[in-house]
Parts: sequence; C-alpha cells; structure tokens
Amino acid sequence: MKRDKGTLAIHGGPNSIKRPFSRFNSIGTTEALAVLSVLKSGVLSQFLGENHPDFFGGPKVQEFEKKSAEYFGIKHAITVNSWTSGLICAVGSLGIEPGDEVILPPWTMSATAMAILHWNAIPIFADIKDTDYCLDPDDVRKKITSRTKAIIAVDIFGNSAPMQELRDIAIEHNLKIICDTAQSPGAKYSGQFAGTIADIGGISLNYHKHIHTGEGGILFTNDDELAMRMKLIRNHGESVVEGMGIKRIDNIIGYNFRLGEIEAAIGLVQLRKLSKIILKKQWIANAITEELKELPGLITPKISWNLDHVYYVYPLQIMPDIAGFERSILIKALRAEGLSNLGEGYRLLHTLPLFREKKAYGNAGFPFTQSKKKLTYEIGQCPVAEKLHYETFFCIGITGLDLSRRDIRKIGEVFRKVWSGLKNNG
Repeated sequence: MKRDKGTLAIHGGPNSIKRPFSRFNSIGTTEALAVLSVLKSGVLSQFLGENHPDFFGGPKVQEFEKKSAEYFGIKHAITVNSWTSGLICAVGSLGIEPGDEVILPPWTMSATAMAILHWNAIPIFADIKDTDYCLDPDDVRKKITSRTKAIIAVDIFGNSAPMQELRDIAIEHNLKIICDTAQSPGAKYSGQFAGTIADIGGISLNYHKHIHTGEGGILFTNDDELAMRMKLIRNHGESVVEGMGIKRIDNIIGYNFRLGEIEAAIGLVQLRKLSKIILKKQWIANAITEELKELPGLITPKISWNLDHVYYVYPLQIMPDIAGFERSILIKALRAEGLSNLGEGYRLLHTLPLFREKKAYGNAGFPFTQSKKKLTYEIGQCPVAEKLHYETFFCIGITGLDLSRRDIRKIGEVFRKVWSGLKNNG
C-alpha cells in the first residue's frame, strides 16, 4: 500500500530528513597557522617540575592563561590537560580529606564525582530542579552534615546554577563552592561569567564543547593561594612546594596535568571566537523554540531573566499525559524521520555500578558518615533527576551542529508531523 508524506516513517512512510545536518567546526585556517608557528619555534612544551620560571609553562600557555583571565574577568586562569584534571586540582586545592563530604548533583559527567573519590572523600548527591536541571538549593540544605566541606555546582547544558542561593548556603555553613562549568563557557549569571562566581570554577576544552583544543580545560579563581595550590597539583608540586609561599602543603602531590604549547596556541584563537559562537547557538535555540513552543505536552526551555544560556544542548521535556504518548516512542519516531542528534535522558551518577554494586566502592565502604552508618546509594534519593532521566527529558545536541534557518524549519516540520501522527495513531 502506498504511503503519503504524512505517514510517519515508523509506520512505513518516507523519512523527512534525507541527509544529516552540517557538522559544526570551529577550527580553521587561523588555528592551523597558530599551530605551524609553534612547530617552527620547536617549543612544544616548556614546563619544568622544579622551582624555576618555567614551572608555570611555556609562552603560549602563559599567554593563553592571561587572555583567558582577561576575557572572563577573573584574577587567575590556570590551564590543564583536561577538565577532569582540573576538577581533581580544584577539589585537592581546597584541602579535602578522606571522609569529607562534597555535595553535587547526580545529573553530570562522572568526572565530577570521580574528582571527589580521587581524594578519598565522599560524594553526596543532592537533587536537581526540573526547570533548569541544576542543583536544588533546598535539597542541598537537607544533605549538609558535620562532615560537609564543599559543594560542586554544575552549570549544565549551557546554563548557570542558582549561584546566589548556593553562595548563601555556603556562607552560612562555612563551605567552599566549585563550579563545574564544563558545558557552559560564556554563560552568565546576573552579568557575571558562570564559573567565576565560585571559589573555583572552570571550563572544558574537550572537542565537543563550544570552543576546544582537542582536550584541555581552564580553572578560574580569584584566590591567590588556591591558584598556587592548583598550579602545584598540576605540576609535580611535592618537588617545588618549598619557596612557593604556600602555608598548607596538604594534597600537594605530583601530577602532570599540563597543557602543551600547541593546544594553548589553538586555545588563543578559539577564545577570540567564543562570543560569536555563543550568539549563533543562542539564535539557533531561540529559533527552535519558536518552531516547537505550541506543541501540546512539550516543554521548551524557560530561561530566567538574570541568565544568559549558551546552549550546549537544547533541553526539552515531554508530558506524556498531555502529549498522548511516551518519550520512548517519540524518540523512536523522531529518529526514524532522520533527526539523529537526540539525547534521551542524561545521567544518574548515584546509579552507577561503582556506587551500587556490593564489590564496588560505594556499598563496600564509606564508613565516615554522621550517623556512623555505612553510606549507600539508592534509586529514589534524587526523584526529580530520576524522573527526568527515565521518563521525560530529551534534548537536541546543537553544539555539534551548524544549523541554518532551513534546517530549523525542517526540525519544526518533523516535530509537528510526529506529534500529529502519534496523537492520531496512538
């Protein structure tokens, strides 16, 4: 039987998107020339793990750090070879000790929690809000114990966490705040760059971020001592801590988390492109919202007046009772139509085998709790994040796409076709 264009692809109709959308690529000729200049210099790295001016890296690394500090309006910008390394430096620099507790959301990359485990401290997961997908300050308050030493706020999907509320909590309980701004370079909270409002923050330079150097990251802080401690952790600190003016040497142990000169040269060029890239992503997101905002049972992003969202992904939620169908069938139908850059759910770190299986780190240990009972991680402790992950949340990965107005109209057409087809056919 012949199917018309209105028949959904999952019901035998033709798919709507015949070829993939163009891939976004921020790397060009200028980056190539910057790399060539470094190669001609013969200086691919200039770090020394000793008390020497080159302890702080080569000329491109130091220039990149200087320009990053100027761009983001922060006193210290410290480059690292990955944002995972950056998180390890950040947690260690705060003097986190074995048995200390650090509160974080489960709705993040595993590295956020692994940086806590790295120092033999305990991740305590607080729930998120379903409006911005960031830490819920009310649940953070409930999770604070006498062992709590810090909060890691994750600026997720291109959006800043509710920093004023979290800072108020931190001040009240004498806690430090780290901002994991990996996905949100250039986002703003009340006019300030995300990641610069906390004691320590920073961004990722991994290849699928707004700007990148292949791998890498940048730490932010206005605190001179924290800055030096992170630089020491980055570069074999136990060998050079004497004479560095550091009062506390706890956690100053040796790593090689150093960024190379080639990556720094690329980063300098990428940094100059960030503002333009953000404007394009915001335009894409706003245009998608205009296409999708009238669909019943679909929740498009609602951005607070004091936030500048930079859209690492375009976040959505489905309300099955209003839409008339479940998320799983919606995603299947959209992908069948050719819309491939879709994410279904996100992450729930407290459900990882590492925390839940009896032979893994979680249920096997963590004896340091206020109640002196063994800490366990269970389904149900972060109900908002869990409902989003298992039932309602999905997203369009726009950071990796270079969408045109025509592409965005096509996305709107596909959504409307699928919404109508599923509503009418169950």
